[in-house]
Amino acid sequence: MENHSIKQTFPVAGMSCAACAAKVDKVLNRVPGVSRAAVNFAAATVLVEYDAAQCSPAALREAMRQAGYDLIVGAGDAAREAEKAAGERYRTLKRRTAWAIALSVPVVVVGMFGMGMPYADEFMWLLSTPVVFVLGRDFFINAWRQLRRGSANMDMLVAGSTGVAYLFSVANMLFPGFWETRGIHPHVYFEAASVIIAFILLGRLLEARARDHTSEAIRKLMGLQPATVVRIGADGQQHETAVGEIRPGDLLLARPGERIAVDGTVAEGSSYVDESMLTGEPVPAAKGPGDAVFAGTVNQRGSFRFTAAKVGGETLLAQIIRLVQEAQGSKAPVQKLVDRIAGIFVPVIIGIALVAFATWMLFDPENGFSHGLLALVTVLIIACPCALGLATPTAIMAGIGKGAENGILIKDAESLETAVKVDVVVLDKTGTLTEGRPEVTDLVWAGDDDSHRNILCALEKRSEHPLAEAVTAHLGACAPVAVEGFESITGKGVSGTVGGVSYYVGNETLMHEHGIAIDDKLRTAAEQMDGEAKTVIRFADGERVLAVAGITDRLKEHSAEAVRELREQGIAVWMLTGDGEAAARETARRAGIDNSRAGVLPHQKAEFIEALQAEGHTVAMAGDGINDSAALARADLGIAMGRGSDIAMEAAPVTIISSELTKIAEAIRLSRLTVRTIRQNLFWAFIYNLIGVPVAAGALYPLLGVQLDPMIAGAAMAMSSVSVVANSLRLKRAKLHKEKTNKKQRIMKKYQVEGMMCNHCRMHVEKALNSLEGVSASVTLDPPAAEVRFTGRTYSDEELQRAVAEAGDYRLRAL
Repeated sequence: MENHSIKQTFPVAGMSCAACAAKVDKVLNRVPGVSRAAVNFAAATVLVEYDAAQCSPAALREAMRQAGYDLIVGAGDAAREAEKAAGERYRTLKRRTAWAIALSVPVVVVGMFGMGMPYADEFMWLLSTPVVFVLGRDFFINAWRQLRRGSANMDMLVAGSTGVAYLFSVANMLFPGFWETRGIHPHVYFEAASVIIAFILLGRLLEARARDHTSEAIRKLMGLQPATVVRIGADGQQHETAVGEIRPGDLLLARPGERIAVDGTVAEGSSYVDESMLTGEPVPAAKGPGDAVFAGTVNQRGSFRFTAAKVGGETLLAQIIRLVQEAQGSKAPVQKLVDRIAGIFVPVIIGIALVAFATWMLFDPENGFSHGLLALVTVLIIACPCALGLATPTAIMAGIGKGAENGILIKDAESLETAVKVDVVVLDKTGTLTEGRPEVTDLVWAGDDDSHRNILCALEKRSEHPLAEAVTAHLGACAPVAVEGFESITGKGVSGTVGGVSYYVGNETLMHEHGIAIDDKLRTAAEQMDGEAKTVIRFADGERVLAVAGITDRLKEHSAEAVRELREQGIAVWMLTGDGEAAARETARRAGIDNSRAGVLPHQKAEFIEALQAEGHTVAMAGDGINDSAALARADLGIAMGRGSDIAMEAAPVTIISSELTKIAEAIRLSRLTVRTIRQNLFWAFIYNLIGVPVAAGALYPLLGVQLDPMIAGAAMAMSSVSVVANSLRLKRAKLHKEKTNKKQRIMKKYQVEGMMCNHCRMHVEKALNSLEGVSASVTLDPPAAEVRFTGRTYSDEELQRAVAEAGDYRLRAL
């Protein structure tokens, strides 16, 4: 059967508290065709997964309207629509709050200091009426809507408390004799009713402002895509075109300093592109014909033309935004408990308020009505469930947003809670711990004579073996050489004739078959390389070996550091690989991993993870998201090392876009910080209500003779919500990468290298830098960059430049 499942995010209008969110959740999940609906109260949105054959956005909206809310449905982007609606609500709320405060201040002054003044009650009544019924009218409107549908929310508590206080005050003002004949002074609570409205509006204003910051990550991502792009027509003319009008196949121009508008492939020209928003790497990536470019990345100095491949919602940037939105709207397991509490919270509080009123009437016949009314009003005000409703979603939004800013994509809130429990991380070797491509690490020539390098280069260029590609890449630019009689010898190497002399490139077996001798220096070098689990190839003429090369899959730069950070967090690390035992053992040794298994097939990786889980471990698996898909799916937490791969982002609940292993430790640290924040928020939200409600009901009166003022209750309620959001926002300032305190820790600087033309240039620069005491440098030709590490003394940029200048006309530019 054809699958019509659609996943879509809609802005929700009319939600005012956690009880509203619980109601919306329940209503949408009951709509036929809806398989899942997750409400994000903090963002005022709902993620709905539904069957298009049975349901539609119009049906969802109708169900919402019948429940007293509204769904914003349209062709526009949900995030932009939600932001626009939120902006309008914020401006309206700001105006109402300002007026409410301005009108309430005189009422409070008269209520506290001028109760004996003539017409004091009338003056307060005159100012409090517009505050309660004009500026606070939404509370009453929403409460009535909920009441008609047999449900209750925060607005009902506010409307009930302020309405009762206002009407009781009006009755006492118009008919004071009713109480005076009974020896009771007729109090009025106009100041309580108006100030409560003002405080709640102010609290919601501060809350809205604070909640707005939790969506900052989304806005930053959305702001990365330019509004227009230069399209090149069939006639070669350039036209400034809106990004929305671009279609796959269009030829576009990327000018220096501009952001790339859509995903595509370079057609003409070359440049360096800053992809740090995807990879987290500050070194720009070289781009030439055939290379992929992504929306949101920044073109540097060069100019190039590229063909649009993915546009609109299909670009990598759009996918990242969608993943972050869905993750921020997802619910952590702990939220289910909160939702159940929120759903019954308001009716329970109304019941407690009525019981408090009845108790006062029963045990204090003389002043029971006055004290009971005060208790009823105060309980209804102080027991706002907003803090409870905001506790989890604000922390999740801030945490997942923080991850997105650091190149860590978390697909759902459940993954955050799972990551906290991880005690074993299983790492794939190829492409995860290592670069995933063979690379020449050693090339030793007989007698240090490389006069035959062009012949070696020519032979390897004719070969199709991946190891041959590594050799040609290492040799760089070579002079052309005519090769005759080229032959590829399966499993052994290649041979060819140059200038009438036969040459061979291959393994030791090939050399033995042709009786080729090897001198002691090269034999020792080959044995050393072999001991380091490198693949050794030999280059020879018909008589002797001319050179030996060691090839390996180089360990990624930060792999050892990442393993160390995971172990410092108390997490055991395993390495699984399909390679042989020697290569696996050497890679594990260099990475600092004690536990490894070699010769493991893809399905066996999943079985190994299952065995760890059977021992009681919570296992995270990090792989490339394609070959390791079975293991990623079986692990408690799958981590895809993505580099922007669509498949990788679909394969696991967590994606490290840059494929930098240290991000795994950062992701686990982020999850721990986020879950800790959620627990802090829930603790204070529950404690607030557990303490606040009994005090509001009058629990302290028998002991201290005091009863909580409704105005103070209103302020406390407002501040509880603001404090929860503020606590969540602390995640935005959290440092995910562990600070290094060890004095011997290496300091690293990155430079762009200008003037390098070939691999010889690269080697000269690298050798010059490494000649400095305490310096370990790694130089790459593509991109032309140097990473310099210092142990002990840190050299200045000028000192490094002098060292490089002595090797040739090269220049360093700090990144």
